[in-house]
Amino acid sequence: MTIEATKLSQQEISNIDAYWRACNYLAAGMIYLRDNPLLREPLKIEHVKNRLLGHWGASPGLSFAYIHLNRLINKYDLNAIFLAGPGHGAPGILGPVYLEGTYSEIYPNKSEDEHGMRQFFKEFSFPGGIGSHCTPETPGSIHEGGELGYSVSHAFGSAYDNPDLIVAVMVGDGESETAPLATSWHSNKFLNPIRDGAVLPILHLNGYKINNPTILSRISHEELENLFKGYGWTPYFVEGSDPDTMHQAMAAAMEECVLEIRRIQQEARSSGRPVRPRWPMIVLRSPKGWTGPKEVDGKKVEGFWRAHQVPLGNVRDTPAHFKQLEDWLRSYKPEELFDENGRLLPELKALAPKGARRMSANLHANGGLLRKALHMPDSRDYAAVVTKPGTTSAENTRPLGKFLRDIMRLNMNNFRVFGPDENSSNKLDDVYEASKKTWLADYLPEDSNGGELSPDGRVMEMLSEHTLEGWLEGYLLTGRHGFFSTYEAFVHVIDSMFNQHAKWLAMSKEVAWRAPVSSLNLLITSTVWRQDHNGFTHQDPGFLDVVVNKSPEVTRIYLPPDVNCLLSVTDHCLKSTNYINVIVCDKQKHLQFLDMDAAIKHCTKGIGIWGWASNDQGVEPDLVIASAGDIPTKEALAAVVLLRENFPELKIRFVNVVDLYKLTPDSEHPHGLSDRDFDSLFTLDKPVLFNFHGYPWLIHRLAYRRNNHKNLHVRGYKEKGSINTPLELAIQNEIDRFSLVIDAINRVPALRVAGAHVKESMRDMQIECRNYAYEYGTDLPEVDNWVWPY
Repeated sequence: MTIEATKLSQQEISNIDAYWRACNYLAAGMIYLRDNPLLREPLKIEHVKNRLLGHWGASPGLSFAYIHLNRLINKYDLNAIFLAGPGHGAPGILGPVYLEGTYSEIYPNKSEDEHGMRQFFKEFSFPGGIGSHCTPETPGSIHEGGELGYSVSHAFGSAYDNPDLIVAVMVGDGESETAPLATSWHSNKFLNPIRDGAVLPILHLNGYKINNPTILSRISHEELENLFKGYGWTPYFVEGSDPDTMHQAMAAAMEECVLEIRRIQQEARSSGRPVRPRWPMIVLRSPKGWTGPKEVDGKKVEGFWRAHQVPLGNVRDTPAHFKQLEDWLRSYKPEELFDENGRLLPELKALAPKGARRMSANLHANGGLLRKALHMPDSRDYAAVVTKPGTTSAENTRPLGKFLRDIMRLNMNNFRVFGPDENSSNKLDDVYEASKKTWLADYLPEDSNGGELSPDGRVMEMLSEHTLEGWLEGYLLTGRHGFFSTYEAFVHVIDSMFNQHAKWLAMSKEVAWRAPVSSLNLLITSTVWRQDHNGFTHQDPGFLDVVVNKSPEVTRIYLPPDVNCLLSVTDHCLKSTNYINVIVCDKQKHLQFLDMDAAIKHCTKGIGIWGWASNDQGVEPDLVIASAGDIPTKEALAAVVLLRENFPELKIRFVNVVDLYKLTPDSEHPHGLSDRDFDSLFTLDKPVLFNFHGYPWLIHRLAYRRNNHKNLHVRGYKEKGSINTPLELAIQNEIDRFSLVIDAINRVPALRVAGAHVKESMRDMQIECRNYAYEYGTDLPEVDNWVWPY
């Protein structure tokens, strides 16, 4: 809707506009200047950066929204943070952050004077300096925007369980075309006005992406309004280019939105009825590159895509461009904004909020300062009973669901479980005993019988992995805890989101003032080896390869083989900070190998010899068989039994890997084994058969520097599959027990000839097992029901 402009006095407009000019001057100066920041003398070529970058197009709009929210923080004592969706829009945020004084407090060499401003300008998007996004070095930022699409989901994640917090989020209209952003508009169906804070989206329609118009800027006003009404929002429109008029309109719209947010919350909290309101949002339509050069070389810049790029790209080589840059910078009249020492005038400085009310100093934007450790039940209380290894079966994730249920009961204000429409499928549905699924959309009568829906729910389910990941990241970055589970084949949907969060954490570790946040804990289940009816599309363990690409300082990968190892690993991960913990464990019934005490010791080491599965005690083995993952471990153990039955004199060592990074040298990853420890486990010259959950080349990548790498032979998923039984899929990809026996015969010199008859029998068994699967749709019972015999 369009509202009447609020009546700001001319003095208020003048002050706000002066503050905005200061922000815009700083933004332009960051991009172009490295010296002579206040233009007290004619600009010289040596004052200009060698590396000229654009990043101007969204900056004026960002600072415009930021300073108008500041006015309301002062007026209503709001607790608010600001997220900048436009990726390279950092100048529009860094300007007001510097003017608020927070930047100088954190970085004293960027002092609030001419010298500090010179350092501030020089280091922006410059070697050894800071990036052009709102990186972890930016005070007040929890959202970098290096990849577009996550701003709204981050904002909602920040607002959950923060009842007094308003999260203003500026959404770029280029960003609005991305799939993650489109689904995240539905987050308003999951925001409880009683217990949660509020999100105020500001869709910035400046019309263009890099060099194309944006879709939402080229549809009619009516269509745009109907789109957001259809999403469930109440849109307010602020449109124009005249600063005085726009200040009046933005002041009115922002104030109306803030008052509407407070009215919604007060009504819900006084009545105790958490109904879904139509939350307000703002559509801000302003020129791209507002207040910048209108034309360059006779070509339109302000209000066109050229403002997105480098408005003046040849300043050092073209005198006309150099003159135009100086005229542009002087048009902001910095001499009217800063005193002779380069400090913002006191009457303008007074416009910013004070202390922690400054959005750049708000504690929620440095969430580790607010983080409290979880109250944790004892994971031993959920253990599976294992009296003899490899003889009983259990659903690996079922006890984990009970563990998460009780964690939630103990942490009803700062812990949530996230997942697509899969928590029940993944056998985690015991969590609903502690809290239902968050739902503030409409209800049907049948929902009361098994729907598990509630406006007070703390289980976050939506069939958009993008939105869930964004919610979780925002929740963690503002000081809370969470757990995310999803199907292995479709975790790739969030590959790039994982990448961005890993980069954020890696950079945050280098920023001393950022306190550690809770780790992002990701359970990958419904795994490749148990897609009995889903088929080839659901067979992809490649997310682990993506994880290994990221910094070893922030990534961890665990493959617990059974219930008790899964509980131990999860307990550890939920207590950790500043990591992305990836846990791979299937939801179906699997053999159980370790009692709880043994599991804790094994997981603490991360890798170890299973003595009960080995017969090389006191001597050097002839063969090492290793495994990582549930089905690969079962098949590897079955292969050990077949080898021992057929070759009683053969000495076999069995090694299981839970922590995948143990395979790397300790020089490459904090969890890596020393060469001496690796050699002790895997020998210096004996054949090693490694049965792996994922793609086999990943193990080679991790271990290629090891002494015995030439004798390391990895079995894993080789992109062969269809509608398979577990064993038949294993046979296709050669991780089955029979393939391993054949491989052992080929690798152990003493067996190459003597083992010919056994090899034949193994191939016969493979044929029998595959024929049985094709006829009956299940695996051969005596093979499928195999248990450890010793």
